[in-house]
Formats: sequence, structure tokens, C-alpha cells
Amino acid sequence: MNKAFDIATKRLHQKCRNAAYPLDPDVKRFPVPDAKVPWEIAFDDYTPVNYTHPSVWNALWADPDIRYDHSRKLNFNAIDNGVDRTSYPNPYKLNEDGLPLNPQGRTGMTGRGSLGRWGPNHAADPIVTRLAIAFFLCLLFRLYTSISFCSWKLDVQKKKAINPDSGKFILQFVAIKRRDTNEWAIPGGMVDPGESVSATLKREFSEEALCSVGAFGSELEEIRSQVNKAFKNGFEVYRGYVDDPRNTDHAWMETVAVNFHDDLGTGLAKFKLVAGDDAIATRWVDITPEVELYASHREFIALTAKLHDAHWPEK
Repeated sequence: MNKAFDIATKRLHQKCRNAAYPLDPDVKRFPVPDAKVPWEIAFDDYTPVNYTHPSVWNALWADPDIRYDHSRKLNFNAIDNGVDRTSYPNPYKLNEDGLPLNPQGRTGMTGRGSLGRWGPNHAADPIVTRLAIAFFLCLLFRLYTSISFCSWKLDVQKKKAINPDSGKFILQFVAIKRRDTNEWAIPGGMVDPGESVSATLKREFSEEALCSVGAFGSELEEIRSQVNKAFKNGFEVYRGYVDDPRNTDHAWMETVAVNFHDDLGTGLAKFKLVAGDDAIATRWVDITPEVELYASHREFIALTAKLHDAHWPEK
């Protein structure tokens, strides 16, 4: 797996400072101006709302509320009984009560919101794209294989679509429409305890974009075989903090976003996309600056477009 960018940058998070909390719009965050986001800046009037979603209370997949339940000690900045509590790129700090501090600063909310883990909650995001290097490759591919499709976005004349302003080819990626927020997103998900990121990438894409949970027998084996083959060579485009609307002062999302490019349409581009349980739709989406996506997914898609020198003009 190649690494393209290590960009866990120190930008101010925005989406996790929105007033209303997702899944519970009646819960409002304490407003935090840009100048008061960093922990190093004094904010004497800071009185964040304390909130943990009921779905997290006593859930087997979630941490206990260590503010009140002292029966279990969590080992932060370490692998703790199979749970990865480390952060990229640097260790995070704890406050005077022993709670992890969001490395990007204040969010207007304490507790865990709807996140299960104190500190980092790790996810993996597979960015599956399709685009050929040059048009003549498609002609050769068709000539020698007699297959009448190619992996890039095609215009009505069945030619590779080019943006008229930038003169660059248009990349497409597999997106799902999230059931919880109704937003388009990369079909990623949480890394299970003891699970490798590479395993999560394959599992989440299979479940959310190919609906592997509804497949059985030879159909399921075919999905697994093709995904394993297509996901052998990935390019890591991002690793680090995610500006996610669920983040709090003491719980936040981190991810590894990896691009898997189906250049000739012989792999994942052949699959019939079927939405999984957590999605209401799935399809190939054009990568353009106008695309609106969940959390920080737009930034990951921008990096992917630049990686392939596809259409993505700077604003």
C-alpha cells in the first residue's frame, strides 16, 4: 500500500462545531469562536454541553462512562485489549480528570456524543475510482478483448468525458447515500477491535456498496474473490483526524483513506452496486468541486482527483 500524503493538518475543525448535534437536533453545542478553539487559548466562559447518545449507554461495543464507572481502566495512547487508542500523527493529551482532549481543540460538547470510544474512534474509507490513462488504451482494450465498456466517465459519443474548462478527464468514485444523514459519502466504516485497516476497507466496501450481507454461497464467494483481488494495490491518500459532526471534546473520528483505482474496468467497475443496510443508495459519482459529501470526505476526494491529475480546479 503506497502513501501519497500524510496531511493530518492543524486546520480548524468546522463541522463538529455546528450548533445542532446529528441524530439529536434538540441538543445544541456551546458556541466556540475560531479564536477560542485551541486548548492553549484561555476560554473562561466555556461551558460545553455534556451529551452521550442513548445508543452508546451500556452498549457492548462501546466504552464505559469512565467519569462515573471506575471498574475498568482504559489505556490511552496505546493498543488496549485489541482496541487501538493511538492517534496519528502524535499522542493526544489528557485533562485533569484523565479524559482525552480532542487534538484539534474545543467542540462545544463533552461526553462522547454518538461515538463509542473515548479518544480516537478509528475508521477506514475505501475510495474506489475509475479512469483510464489514455483514450487509445480503451481502443486497444476493446480490440483485443471484445469488451464494449471502459472504466472512465463517458460522454454521449462513448468517448472519455473531459471537462471543457480544465481540459482534464473526469474521475468517478463509488459513493453511498447514508441512511442516518441522507448525505452522499465514501462507503467506509469503523475498524473493529483487533481488525486490520486493510480488512476493514474490504469489509465495509463489500457490505455498503455491494451488499455482501445479503449474498450467499457462490455469489458471496465471488464478491470476496473480486474485492480481494481489486484491493491488493491501494494508494493511501490520507491518515489522521476527521472533521466529523459527531466529534466531541473527548471523542473524535480518525481515518485512513485509501484509493483503489480500476483503470481498465476489469475489476470493481464491473460490479453491480447494491446499497447495504446503512445506505439507501449507491452509485458512481462524478468527482467535481460541486460534489457535497459527508464530514471530511470531500477533502479526501479532492486529494484523489489530484493524485490522478483529474478534473478538480482550485477555488
